[in-house]
Amino acid sequence: MVTRKKTILIFGITSFVGSNLAEFLKKDFRVVGTYFSNKITIPEIMTIPCDVLSKEEVQLAVFAIKPDIVIYAVGLSSLTDANIGGSLSDKLNTLGLFNVAEYGQRFKSKICYISSGYVFGGENKYYLEMDIPDATTVYGKTKASAEFYIQKNSLDYLLFRCSALYGRGINSFSMTSFEILQKKISENKNSACDNYVHTGFLDIYFLAMAIKLCIDNNISNRLMQVSSRDIKTFFEFAQLYCKIFGAPEELISKGRWPFPHVASATSTYTGGDSYYQLDVSNIEGILNISMPTVEESLKFTSKRFNGESIDIKKTQTSNVIKFI
Repeated sequence: MVTRKKTILIFGITSFVGSNLAEFLKKDFRVVGTYFSNKITIPEIMTIPCDVLSKEEVQLAVFAIKPDIVIYAVGLSSLTDANIGGSLSDKLNTLGLFNVAEYGQRFKSKICYISSGYVFGGENKYYLEMDIPDATTVYGKTKASAEFYIQKNSLDYLLFRCSALYGRGINSFSMTSFEILQKKISENKNSACDNYVHTGFLDIYFLAMAIKLCIDNNISNRLMQVSSRDIKTFFEFAQLYCKIFGAPEELISKGRWPFPHVASATSTYTGGDSYYQLDVSNIEGILNISMPTVEESLKFTSKRFNGESIDIKKTQTSNVIKFI
């Protein structure tokens, strides 16, 4: 007897997160994606146009596809872009999600939302899932609003609060920081990297693995933090990249990137370094996994980009799955 593949509908498949989740999940699920204006082609995946700000278009997409799982990967993911386009950021990161969540729930789809560690204020401590968001950026505030809405209104959801995710996207007009770093190194150009914001760094495929494990184990109504076990600045991340990928470290220098802070009633941030250390003990316990360090994640990325076979392995001393 052939088992029916579950259907996943990804809103925002042209985004960095959406395209990578689609590539990973298409092996085990029927994946369909939506785009707004830039049509893309991904082998084995059907894509359809949809404006998430239009209730009618969202309703039509969900009704036509009848997905088991809906992943919302739309929104401005750049802290600076979200700050400049505050109204658009709010609409995409919240209003669009509200439309998708409403109609996804009507058709009994599980809602999967990708949030961010930037819902917090950047204090030097471990942040837990139960901690109250105290974002100091427009981007973080919209993500926190979306988390609250989903938890309050959805009957079947998964929330993934993530550290910095890196990898390669499919949109050449919107390169990620990781892609810009790779491009500069390939062109033998110097790269000034931020040394003030400390966060986890995780290959986007680790998030995809976590989503698959949650679906396979029928996990619902959970908020889980997804991050490397340690944190680095982008400068330290770039140094590790050079070490693992065999690139010249002298091309990397310390810098300070713009970080658009806004007022927060609860944050104690007064300037200087910001820290976004997400505690991952919850997701490790729920899924029986061990999250990687930044270095382990980059080694995984190196193997992935070089076309080497990679499996999720169990440790020799336990049944815990190691993501390395």
